[in-house]
Amino acid sequence: MNRIATISIIVENIETENIKQINDILHEYKDLIIGRMGLPDKIHGVNIINVALFADENSINALTGKLGKIDGISAKTLYSKKSYD
Repeated sequence: MNRIATISIIVENIETENIKQINDILHEYKDLIIGRMGLPDKIHGVNIINVALFADENSINALTGKLGKIDGISAKTLYSKKSYD
């Protein structure tokens, strides 16, 4: 069963390599992504990325887990209550 979900990502370590890793992982899961929005917070030196997805829970969890393993990155997922066939 598929669900709609959002992943919120906070990038505290904005080194070029970390940003490349995030983009590579998101590209790997591009078929699941509905949309993506990035918000740079130059005052605090962080970037905030929100990704909307439509996929099965295992794929969403795998994506969130890969993102969370990157140094200086926090990633959390919020799921819709409704499932879709």
